[in-house]
Amino acid sequence: MLESKCIIIAGEEAGPKSNKMGGIWNVIDAEAKSLASLISKGVIEEKPAPTIIVAGPYYGHSGSDWNKGLNRITDMSYMEELEPEGPIFEAIENLKTKGIEVFPGVEVVHDVRIIHLMFKTNDFCRFSVEYKGEETCLANAIKGEAFDLIGLDSMAYENMGNGMEYSHYVNLSYAISEFVKELVTSKDSSSEEYGDKAISEFAASLMPEVHVSLHCHEFGVFYALARLKKLGISVKSVATYHATLPGRSSGHKSIQKIRENDSSWDSGVPVNFAKLESLSGFADVVTAVGDSTRKEIKLFYGIDSIVVRNGIDNDEEEDIEWGKKTDCRDRIQNFLSDKLYAVYNGKVIPPEKIIPIFSISRIEIENKGYPDLLDSLVLLDRMVKVEIDAGHLDDKYRVVCFIIAAHGPKTNPPENFPINLPEEALVGEEIRLQQMIKARGLECSRLTDGSRHVSAVLYPQWISDHDGGLNMRSDELMAGCIAGVFPSKYEPFLLTGLEAGKEATPSIVSKICGFSDALKTLKRLVMGMGGVIVVDNINIPYLESIADYALAMDYFIDTFTDDKVKYNLLCQEANLLAKDMNWEEPIKTYYELLTGTRME
Repeated sequence: MLESKCIIIAGEEAGPKSNKMGGIWNVIDAEAKSLASLISKGVIEEKPAPTIIVAGPYYGHSGSDWNKGLNRITDMSYMEELEPEGPIFEAIENLKTKGIEVFPGVEVVHDVRIIHLMFKTNDFCRFSVEYKGEETCLANAIKGEAFDLIGLDSMAYENMGNGMEYSHYVNLSYAISEFVKELVTSKDSSSEEYGDKAISEFAASLMPEVHVSLHCHEFGVFYALARLKKLGISVKSVATYHATLPGRSSGHKSIQKIRENDSSWDSGVPVNFAKLESLSGFADVVTAVGDSTRKEIKLFYGIDSIVVRNGIDNDEEEDIEWGKKTDCRDRIQNFLSDKLYAVYNGKVIPPEKIIPIFSISRIEIENKGYPDLLDSLVLLDRMVKVEIDAGHLDDKYRVVCFIIAAHGPKTNPPENFPINLPEEALVGEEIRLQQMIKARGLECSRLTDGSRHVSAVLYPQWISDHDGGLNMRSDELMAGCIAGVFPSKYEPFLLTGLEAGKEATPSIVSKICGFSDALKTLKRLVMGMGGVIVVDNINIPYLESIADYALAMDYFIDTFTDDKVKYNLLCQEANLLAKDMNWEEPIKTYYELLTGTRME
């Protein structure tokens, strides 16, 4: 029997990880699992405990993803089957009669069940339904209803360049909202099966009232909130922004827009997606992951929101795995030494003399501050050269900065990837980023002849243990590098900085990052510059900010090479920040917003 409370966490990237790393999927997954943890620990004391459901899209085979470049394929093989009984199962069965196929699976976390519901939406055009007395396909009926309910002009929106993606979002939102509708009305529907009124009323009295709460992450599922509200379905709802579309389009200019109260949109804003994003106003509560995003939501849409920051899944009791860090660093150093020799046939660089650092994000070159990073690496090269000439640093040291950014996964990377990176292996902005590296003389070929001591290595691939390059998971790469550098000019939150801290890797972050204010409460283990260094890229001139990035990298390199005790303290500081910014408090806040139950 279904518990009286049901919390549904929905998003376009919800559900099994498929083959995509990072992003909203990590947040939704962490929210569901952290909620399960709080129930298991007894922090959430309600009896019976709420049922946790994660709702997202289903991509059953190659080619079913609306984004053919990503080619995500849903893997639910590790999950248990959903029991063929109860309101959830009945709701799924009812959806089938309406042309909506749902793939359920159950994951057990901390002895708590998390139900995953994956909605297949790419064949709605093949199912016939009746809408307004005429026969049409389900996809057209959905668009017709969306226009009637809230004026969504799908006829125009689906003919835009991103029309296929738009249609997917509307179909997914419809499917999720239809499931919620079936669930909320399940008590009435079941009692109506009995012809006798008295029996019907008695049957209804035996069924629990289903109170559904719906948490929608990002604009791809915001139409679900609007549809439920317009249909009068009683649901507690929260809409969460991780960024805004007009803000993303303005990028590093968005701060200036906020300062000047300039609510105009740049020409690059996808109007159809922005219309979906504005539907957050139908939610009971709107949340933003950081203060800059909260200001953007008000500026561009006139919608008030509250800040509920992201967190990171980090066991506060877990000790730092120093052995893992050493092993991963050895793997990276040996890899680079071998590949540099194999590709350039120059002098062998001793593995222990290679100092790896990294930056990882989406391939938005200006927004992610990659020009700033590359310019700061040129300065760092000059600084390292001076230290070598002055006898303060061994002349065999070489610094390699991995820039991990890709349009999508590469299924057949070239031999000796990424040290060998022919242009034909690159697409789109990857080509421009590689050209920027070469224009600054930062290509790794110059490490072997000694003309450079610092280089940038583009890594245009989704990191995994089978990516054809390092063949390391993202946590292993972060653990093995001595520092992470995140010079973003538009960054609502920056989870990657916390992920680095989870692996006890120090990092350098720009002031624009959403979690930079949290550093004020960080427990300091080292006086002065600590394990997470913030560079002001808002208020000071460009030359000063790139100098600060270079000086911060040089600081971590110096402590790593000269003072291992101090460097280990910096690692512990970075780890403390990640532990301090865990998911417990954000999840408690979400739980209060979604259920109305006050948490201590």
